[in-house]
Amino acid sequence: MGRGYIAEESVEKRLASLTAVGGSRLTGLLIGHSSAQRDFVVLAVQTPRREAEGAPESRNGSSPLDDVDVEWVSAHARQVARMLPGGVDVLGVFLITPPELAKEAQSTLKKLVFAVDKYMSKTRLWDLSEEDVTDRVALHICSKTRKAVCKTFDVKDPKCSAKPADWKYQSDISSSWPVFTCSVKLDLNIPITEMSSQNLERCLKDGLMRWAKQVEAAVCLINGRPVSDDYELLSGPKKSPKASQQQTFQVQMLVSAEEPEADQRSSARVQACGGSVCVRGAVHCTAYIHSNKPRARQAAQAIKRDVLNTVSNRVEMLLEDVMSEGAFCSVAAQGGEVGLTQEVPVQPSTESGVNQNASHYYAGVAVATVIALLATATSLLYLAE
Repeated sequence: MGRGYIAEESVEKRLASLTAVGGSRLTGLLIGHSSAQRDFVVLAVQTPRREAEGAPESRNGSSPLDDVDVEWVSAHARQVARMLPGGVDVLGVFLITPPELAKEAQSTLKKLVFAVDKYMSKTRLWDLSEEDVTDRVALHICSKTRKAVCKTFDVKDPKCSAKPADWKYQSDISSSWPVFTCSVKLDLNIPITEMSSQNLERCLKDGLMRWAKQVEAAVCLINGRPVSDDYELLSGPKKSPKASQQQTFQVQMLVSAEEPEADQRSSARVQACGGSVCVRGAVHCTAYIHSNKPRARQAAQAIKRDVLNTVSNRVEMLLEDVMSEGAFCSVAAQGGEVGLTQEVPVQPSTESGVNQNASHYYAGVAVATVIALLATATSLLYLAE
């Protein structure tokens, strides 16, 4: 048997409710935390139908699964991922079909897994490390028998075959996960060489990538103290009653004002500048890691990635707003402000701490009884000539 997946009991109930729709063909996302030994699934989110989408129709000689909208599932995964806290990711996809489509389900699942991973990695500011797991889960459920078949695909290898995986349910799997919170102030000034939409997007990505290197090289203090990478965060008595309770850690990130030495030489050049984009404000981030001997380096990585994802997402979303309105010009006359946005935390759910509500653009996740802050941010973006 390959990788193991432990899913929250609320996930079992959610999938059972979706399977109860007779003759259904449904797709969705599996969300949770990945570790070296196994993955933990805390939420199953159904892919919403397009507004103009009707009942699936089969063309002559084709399967109904040929009509699965891969692009729509990928876009949904990207929108859901925007709202997840650090350490919680889209781990893969599920597909519910009638029994006659079971044999064709695996090829569809593979297509979905690779498409989702490719779409989500486009705007990622950080690189995968050697410890990152590249296996993604593909779960098929028969709508009649409710039998679940779990397999994985390695997204590093497009030619890979499906590997069998173990799928089990368990209660309160995330109730003892430690939570890490961190606030980081931003004052980024990104030069724009030419004021055009395509060039703006490229320059923003380049500028954020340079800043991401600074964040990755930052020193993290946990509860105000410097600790080694291998320091065990939950090193107290194993049988203590408090050992199973969720613990909260405050992380302070010390980011250097200068780029790492390797990047200073490559970026030391004079360029013509047609304008600049300023990103100012603060990001307030939250991250979770599994409680089996969590170490300081895992906490630092989770919170750093949440900071990077938060800023990347907010800049992307604000840029989408500007472009959708057809406004691409100097807005200095508005006092430098395009928008000031602060998200409101989602309300906790009564189902094992997991919020099952999902729409085209939002999905909430709460881990255990503590609601995730879902990378809330106060952001300010403006353009200047």
